[in-house]
Amino acid sequence: MNQRFRTWWQPRRGLAIAEACIIGLVAALSAVFLKVGSGWLGTWRVHTTHLLPAWLVLPAIGLVLGFLAGWLVDRLAPEAAGSGIPQVKASLANVHVNLSWRVAGVKLLSAIIAIGSGMTLGRQGPTVQVGAGLAAGMSRWVPTSPDHRRQMIAAGAGAGLAAAFNAPIAGVLFIVEELLQDLSGLTLGTAIIASFIGGVISRLLGGGSLDLNLQLVKSSSQFSIPEIPFFILLGILAGLFGALFNSGLIFSIKFYQRLHISLPLRVALAGFISGVVVAMLPPSFRDNTGLRESLITGGSHPSVAAIAFAAQFILTLIAFGSGAPGGLFAPSLILGSCLGHIIGVSELYITGVGSPTTYALAGMGGFFSAVSKVPITAIVIVFEMTTDFNLVLPLMIVSVAAYLVADKVVPGSLYEKLLELKGITLTKEVAMEGALTKLTAKDVMQERVETLDAEMSLEEAMQAFARSHHRGFPVVEDSKLVGIVTQSDLLKIRESTNHTLSDRNLADIFLKEIMTSVPMTVSPIHTLSNVLYLLDRYQISRLPVVDRRKLIGIITRADIIRAEADHLNGENATPKLRPEPSYIVYQTRSPSIGRGRLLVPVANPETAGVLLQMAAAIARDRHYEIDCVQVMLIPRHSSPSETQVRTAKSRRLLRQAEVLAKKWKIPLHTQIRVTHDVAQAILETINEQHIDLILMGWKGNTSTPGRIFGSVVDTIIRQATCEVVLVKLGTTPQSPLLTQNGLNAPLPLTALPTQHSFNSWLVPVAGGPNSPLAIKLLPALITLGNDPKIRLTQVFKPSELKPDMSISEQAIRHLMRRRKLSSTVVALPVQANSVAEGVINLVQTEGYDVVVLGASREGLLQQAIQGNIPEAIASGVESTVILVRGAMQK
Repeated sequence: MNQRFRTWWQPRRGLAIAEACIIGLVAALSAVFLKVGSGWLGTWRVHTTHLLPAWLVLPAIGLVLGFLAGWLVDRLAPEAAGSGIPQVKASLANVHVNLSWRVAGVKLLSAIIAIGSGMTLGRQGPTVQVGAGLAAGMSRWVPTSPDHRRQMIAAGAGAGLAAAFNAPIAGVLFIVEELLQDLSGLTLGTAIIASFIGGVISRLLGGGSLDLNLQLVKSSSQFSIPEIPFFILLGILAGLFGALFNSGLIFSIKFYQRLHISLPLRVALAGFISGVVVAMLPPSFRDNTGLRESLITGGSHPSVAAIAFAAQFILTLIAFGSGAPGGLFAPSLILGSCLGHIIGVSELYITGVGSPTTYALAGMGGFFSAVSKVPITAIVIVFEMTTDFNLVLPLMIVSVAAYLVADKVVPGSLYEKLLELKGITLTKEVAMEGALTKLTAKDVMQERVETLDAEMSLEEAMQAFARSHHRGFPVVEDSKLVGIVTQSDLLKIRESTNHTLSDRNLADIFLKEIMTSVPMTVSPIHTLSNVLYLLDRYQISRLPVVDRRKLIGIITRADIIRAEADHLNGENATPKLRPEPSYIVYQTRSPSIGRGRLLVPVANPETAGVLLQMAAAIARDRHYEIDCVQVMLIPRHSSPSETQVRTAKSRRLLRQAEVLAKKWKIPLHTQIRVTHDVAQAILETINEQHIDLILMGWKGNTSTPGRIFGSVVDTIIRQATCEVVLVKLGTTPQSPLLTQNGLNAPLPLTALPTQHSFNSWLVPVAGGPNSPLAIKLLPALITLGNDPKIRLTQVFKPSELKPDMSISEQAIRHLMRRRKLSSTVVALPVQANSVAEGVINLVQTEGYDVVVLGASREGLLQQAIQGNIPEAIASGVESTVILVRGAMQK
């Protein structure tokens, strides 16, 4: 017996039980304070309408108190906005969401003010967050594990719900059914203790939730078998209206976001509208508790119930969408009671039997189930509030039917959808399991990798090791991993130079001679457990991450340890934050009369004019419309849809583009997007506007390790499904005017320090699929110059005696077939050791203004995407370089 007692009373279990007791007590006190505070403030609001006109008092109180509640949340704890249950759910799923005493205190005070102002929100959702916040703050006092902390937060949330409804069993079920979804013994034990204490303390202190006359409910509730079809009908209607209610909540939140006003102003607006609407309704609608009791006990006319349903439905959408601190439980119960009362009275009128009270209570459970998607909790909440066994079967019928219908019409949890609006996606499987089995090498690898070239001498390699703290480097050749070299390899070679290699200088020894030519590697999809096994198996400290022989990253033991620690602490662990979509803050539209669409992202006023002229030339040739987009970056912690930005400079640039398009008689659409990621915003524009070609500027080089064109352009090259044209503008001086199809049109932006010449064109051609695309683009682009001359060339190795020029000849025939093409076109080969060398020498010796490259994965320019040929050419010449990549399959 003593051994069993000692086993049960382990330090961790004893600590958890003690914490659960304290959490239940504090959560109950908070729930009672919230009930009394909001009730007192609401009573004062109703009493004031007897002294002053309601049409003046109610909107004014809603406006002032709403602003105050929103200001408290906005300034002190933004996490306290809304009902709070989504935040608790995210925290329990290991998403880093702040839960603390500060959040709990702000939530408590702001919820009292918001609910007391007259907004149709409930206090049960806030008590869940308050209980969870108090438990989170308390768990920081003791050095426990992350799992223990999660269990305490769940216990606090359950205690808050139990105290709010006087329903301890419902508090436990809500944890299991919705929040933590954990049936372990410790979780259930702490949840039961905290919920029981919360419910008991709340009842002792008068914190009953609905203040129902239980004797009246018991005496009037009844159920008979012939009523089952009517209860099924009630469940179906509750499910349909519940699904509509959930969709309306999401729409309301998005609508407020489009207003671009601060949280205090949004809540003040919601309070003002609520006050105006309630002032127009009968006086009985100003007291939600009295209205609810009247509906449940059958003391209201069906028309009153219908008006109450419509008013509560609309006002809850208005209040909740603003971000006001308040929950949805109470509004769901009121809406359910209204709907049940209407069906009950109709059934009584048709059959002459039945009880509207039974239907009202069953409707409460049904609507609650449809909105929150927790049918078991809904059944138990109503049952615990009434303790009437006659209600169990009607509650089960209505709640289950409502849940099935609502989930069929609008699948998924409302709370998870609210989190998705904030960019948080919950993936339960990963949140429940270890990082080693779910995270992959790509998730935690270091993308910036220091590499050495295979042709590097041993002397240069030793200098690289001296400058770095790394003990090993991957060795690459043409961006492909060909080996790995470590300090041990260098030490062995240094020792051998005194013997077998003594007659060779260190500068004459190359890395490819001493490296490990077949290194151990992992792919991006290898799990961390596989990576750790290889590290232990071969006693190495790092592994290159390779995708189709291309080095994309490196992973070390430290990376794995850091990922596991982050997962255990709930920081940066899956489920991950998903970037929020970009947000359009300015937009103009022209008639859609083109055969396709061309997108021009503009950012630099000094190059935008030339890019737009190129776009206009292509658009005229292909009969395209032009979409011009300006992207504005904001910090990661700000929401694109809620951040205020200044668009005056961007609009001026876009208006200049509109003036030019009007002169060129080309349809032009403009927009300004706010985003966290430039590439993401451009890709979203490509998908939304069905773009056929994107033309964008390119610096010609990048300082980002592992990137070819730069992070933004690399992403567009890889992911954009449309045709891509990159332009690195040269610095060749020319006259201040450019010719456009015979029109002597000045460049639109006077800020340009130099102009650009487009008279002589060099086009390397090869057999890949993108070279013909570059040729097709030429007839449009050469209209930018005066009497342009075109040279097509193929680069051949010096060892080739008789080069094959058939590809160049086909390209000339294609160009000559284009009507009105009077330009001089020649095709001449060039001999060089590499494409980049041959092109650069031609430009430097013969002075070409523009170089056009077909960026192909195949043929002669195979590495234009995966290698450094475009960067080498762009860095080696001062001319304009245009890179063309064809559209990919969608």
